[in-house]
This record gives sequence, C-alpha cells and structure tokens, in this order.
Amino acid sequence: MKRISIRPRTWLIIGGVAVIGASVAWWMIPPQALSFAGGRTVALAEYSGPTPIGVPEELRSADLVTRGQYLAQAADCEVCHTAEGGSRFAGGRAFKTPFGVLYSPNLTADRATGIGQWTDAEFIRAVHKGIDREGERLYPAFPYESYTLLADEDVVAIKAYLFSLPPVSATPPPNSLGFPFNQRWLMGFWSAFYNPDERFQPNEDRSPEWNRGAYLAEGLAHCGDCHTPRNLAQAPDNRHKFAGVVIDGWRAYNITADPVSGIGSWSDQNLLDYLHSGHATGHGSAGGPMAEVVDVSLSKLMPSDLRALVVYLRSVPAIVTRELPAKRTTPAPDTFASAAGSDRLGKQVFEGVCAACHGWSGHSPVTPYATLTGSRGINDPSATNVVQILLSGQHRRTPNGVVFMPAFGAAYSDSEIASVANYVTSRFGATPSQLTAEDVARVRK
Repeated sequence: MKRISIRPRTWLIIGGVAVIGASVAWWMIPPQALSFAGGRTVALAEYSGPTPIGVPEELRSADLVTRGQYLAQAADCEVCHTAEGGSRFAGGRAFKTPFGVLYSPNLTADRATGIGQWTDAEFIRAVHKGIDREGERLYPAFPYESYTLLADEDVVAIKAYLFSLPPVSATPPPNSLGFPFNQRWLMGFWSAFYNPDERFQPNEDRSPEWNRGAYLAEGLAHCGDCHTPRNLAQAPDNRHKFAGVVIDGWRAYNITADPVSGIGSWSDQNLLDYLHSGHATGHGSAGGPMAEVVDVSLSKLMPSDLRALVVYLRSVPAIVTRELPAKRTTPAPDTFASAAGSDRLGKQVFEGVCAACHGWSGHSPVTPYATLTGSRGINDPSATNVVQILLSGQHRRTPNGVVFMPAFGAAYSDSEIASVANYVTSRFGATPSQLTAEDVARVRK
C-alpha cells in the first residue's frame, strides 16, 4: 500500500484549526455562576451548617402557601408575569430581545389558559429544565438556568402559592420571532451547553450567611440574568460576572466589588438601604426594571436575607467597567446659574419641569429619592437610564410612600430630551453626555 504523508504545513493548519475551535468553545462555554468561589461544595444532605434553602427562620413554621408567597416574591415572578394594566401573574408582558418579542405566559391556576392542570412534577421540570407540560422547550428569557438551583420543595411551595390566587383567563399574544429562533427545539442545544440542571450545593468553606446569600442571588433572585453580560448565544458570561450590561434599553450597573464603577465603596448599610427601599444616601435611587425588582421583590425580604445578599455580593471579584468614571459626589451650586459648557435648551427644560423636585444643587427639597447628586445614572456618560426615565417616568410604592416621576416623552421632542439629559449629566455628574436627537429617537423605538 502506498503510504500517505502529511506535510508539516498541513499539520500546522490542522493544529491551528483545532486551537481556534478549542478557543471558540472555551469562550462560548463560560464558567458556572458560582465557580469563582472555589472551596468544597457538598450535597445539601451532607452540609453541616443551617440549611441555605427555603424561607428564613422567621417563616419556617408557616404553612406551605405562606412560604411559597415569600419564595415567589424573592424570585420576582410577579414582575415578569404581569402585563402593564393586567392581572397579577396572568402573563402577557412583552420582552424585546435581539431575535424578536416574547410574551410571558399565564401563571395563574386557570385550567384553560394558565397552569391549573399542571402537576408538581411538571412544574418542577419547567423551572429546572425549561420544558413545559406539553414537552415544549421554553426560551431562556425565563431564567431556568438560574432557577435550576432551587430545591424541589421550594418550587412546590411557589406552585402552591400560585394555585392559591384567583385564576385568570388570559392568553398572551403570540411570540414574534423570526426563523430559526421560532424553533423551540433548538433550545435543547442551548440548555445542553448553558443549563447545568443541578440543585444548589452549599460551600463548606464559606459561611452559612454566604451560602444563603448565594442561594438567593444565584437562584431565586437570579441577579446575573440582568447584571452579567451575555455571550453570542445570549447566555450569561460569568467571566464578567455582575459587571453590568444594557438590557431592555436600561443599564443594569456593575455590582462587583470595584470601588469606582461597582459597589466597592458602598457601606453595608448603603447596600441594605438600596435593596430594601431602592435608595441609598449618596448613591441615588433605583429606576426602571431595578425599581420594579425592589418594589415587588427585594423590599419584601426579611432583614436576615438582605444581610445574606450583602455578604454574598461582597465576595464577587471586582471587575472594572471602564466607561463608568468615578462619581461626582459634591452638589452643584444651589443657584439658577448655568454650569460651564452646559446646554442652554437643557437648562430651560430643567428650569421648567425638573428644578422644583430635583433642586438646582441636585439635592432634592422634596424627597431623597429625587436627589441626583451621586447617582450612578447621572454619572454615566451614556445617559442611558436618564433618557429612559425622562421618556417613561417612574411610579413607585416605596417603604416611605409613593414616589412619582412624570413621563415627558409625549410632551418634549427628541432634541429637548437630549438637551436636558446632557444638561443634568453636565451639571450634576462627573462626565457630561453628548446625546443627539437621533440617539433619543433610537431609544424611543
């Protein structure tokens, strides 16, 4: 037989292709959410400390529905499964993705349009594996790659709470996804790569409080689904864990230990205040989706769980978000005088509709929630969240009462919105934004 020889150049090409393939695979399959922690993890039954799953000690003796209500609040189910103006948990909320629009399903116990016929096992399978009662794959807008950490008994408790609510007959609009993204079976491949399908395992080398915080942050509250950038397959890229990302048109900010662009300079009390009320003195107030999370979910958590979240967040390695400068923390002059180089049209709009609540200094004479000084959004040169809140406003029920920010999108042009955003970032922030009318027009879409 004739011997076939492969030239060295061919071997180099084969080797290069193999290296490239391995690099792409490495990049597309990031570490799991808790990989950064190291240490020794054990099965829940083998853990020597207090259990990190379930409800806090104060509610351990409560009935199943009460425990399920607490867990459903911690998991923020209501926000995603309630359309604006719709019934609670009846679905229909739209989620705009790079691939089209998804609508959340009805989670009430209605037997025709909700989950009234689902068994416990079927509900657990959906939460852990992203597969519904009919065997169809769910899109990962439903964060089952996070919820897969939840203990079976916690998932059953959440279902019991949902079944205790009034059934609502409501069918969401059909999803509008183009081919091939409308092929649900493809999500099986996504799950194979990105859903570990494993329950939470405590870390013996970390404190009980850390383990409880990890269960809350990575499982129930699924913080990484908003605060961690995603790779090309739209899976959380935990190499940049909690480093912040723009999602649904809002910037979810860096919540790593970096002292400049993250929360490293925040005190524990700052973090506790923010999680409970959506406001931390010197750091600003939550807006947009984060405000919803605080109002509907985090503000309902027991103090012990909020402390556990803070302990866990402190352990996440610092990552620098370079486009976010150090915040300006000193107030502006408490006078009508314009800041140097600021926008004249923006000043005019600010004087007409903003100054009465926010103050010329940036310290609100009305409510701390309206104070601009020190706010990350005001100190973000992209002014992403500033524009969003100008366009859509904010209505919140906080522990301190109702906070209302009017929506100015219908009353002001793109040029006026851009100008006032540039004005407030110049007057109260570290680095002024340079928005144009075209930038605002894109946000409106």
